[in-house]
Amino acid sequence: MVTADSTAPDTQTQVWAAAATVTDPEIPVLTIADLGILRKVAVDGDSVTVTITPTYSGCPAMSQITADVTDAVARTGFDHSRIRVETVLSPAWTTDWMTEEGKRKLTEYGIAPPTHRSTPTGPVSLQLGLPRPDVPCPRCQSHNTRELTRFASTSCKALYVCNDCHEPFDYFKVH
Repeated sequence: MVTADSTAPDTQTQVWAAAATVTDPEIPVLTIADLGILRKVAVDGDSVTVTITPTYSGCPAMSQITADVTDAVARTGFDHSRIRVETVLSPAWTTDWMTEEGKRKLTEYGIAPPTHRSTPTGPVSLQLGLPRPDVPCPRCQSHNTRELTRFASTSCKALYVCNDCHEPFDYFKVH
């Protein structure tokens, strides 16, 4: 996990904590820290730079997140004009950056969290066709589910349905 820089640790810790409270406007139970898009906080005198990485390069929520981060940091005593929110696209965001707490919150909210790491840590078996992820239903935990459509309410989610409880649900796709 990326943390605040080492200079002015008390102030940076305070700014990090404030920025970490900002919620995702599309999934309000998750903070940007839960998602892993909050990457860095740098304090230089009376100026602050907060670095974030969007889940998608064209994520429509980024302008709202930027405004919310600026407001949250301003509540720590920094002037709005001295707060910069920098969007960094490289390295690209991955669901591997999501916290376990964030995945738990997704499930409780009714969205199936990513089911595996996007970056394999060992040997990878090759197969023909696209592998179907094992996506448990966040309501009844059944693994008897199927994808209805690759894109759901946002581009980072797919729409699934449980074949046992018959409830539709979003699945936060692995990236």
